[in-house]
Formats: sequence, C-alpha cells, structure tokens
Amino acid sequence: MERKKKDFSSLTLSEYHRLMTLRVAVFVVEQNCPYQEIDEIDPTAVHFWLEEDEKILAYARIYQTNDLIHFGRVLVAPEARRQKLGTRLVQEVVDWIEEEYPGQTIEIGAQAHLQNFYGQFGFQTCSEEYLEDDIPHIDMKKESSSPKQ
Repeated sequence: MERKKKDFSSLTLSEYHRLMTLRVAVFVVEQNCPYQEIDEIDPTAVHFWLEEDEKILAYARIYQTNDLIHFGRVLVAPEARRQKLGTRLVQEVVDWIEEEYPGQTIEIGAQAHLQNFYGQFGFQTCSEEYLEDDIPHIDMKKESSSPKQ
C-alpha cells in the first residue's frame, strides 16, 4: 500500500477524478447528503490518500485557515473498511501536519459518533453537537505538543 500526498496543482486528472468519484460515492450517495461536494477548499488543500494498485482505499484533505490547520473529508472506501485504514490514515495525517506546521492547533469537524475515535489521537471536543447535512457533528481540537516556529 502506498501513501500519496499532493497539492491540487500536482494532481493528475486521473487522480482527481478517482478522488472525487470516491468522495461523492461516500459523502453524497452512501450518506444520502445531496450537497456540493466539490468546493472552494479543494484547490487550496493538500490531498492525502492511501492506495493500492491505483485503487484509493482511504482519503483526507488538509487545509489552513488563519492559525488553524484542518483536515476533513476523511473516508475509507467501502470495500476497504474494517482493516484499520482509518486509524492509519488519521495517524499519518496528524504526524504530517505536526511536522509541516509545528506549534499549530489542528481543528476538525467530526461526525459526533466518531468522538472517541478522534479522541485517541488527542482531539478534544470544543463545541456543542450540531447538525451538518442532517448528521450530528462536533468540533474538535488538538493542541500542538511542539513549539511554534
């Protein structure tokens, strides 16, 4: 299994198509949330995924706003679930962020039922539960353990 990480301008058309096909399949079709999946964040994000034989198995995107680093659109392909790929992906994303953006806080919007999952990586809930596309969510933050540079 190979880890890939590319900014928007480095993605090939084929990679972008495969990434968006999977995101739409999971977030729009599977979760039954009709919304604009391809958005203004994609061109500014770092796209981070695990693949095998050109098949995307897990994905997240990383982006910055002000002094916060965010990651989201975390998914594992349906056929690759129950293999701990979500855990591997999130750990690799967090490790990469802490290396690239030392001292900066990471903030995520997580589905509420994943609070304990993200908690194992050091994220703490920092909001009340709210609905996003009719799915309960919470905001979570992870303070950096390294000094700002």
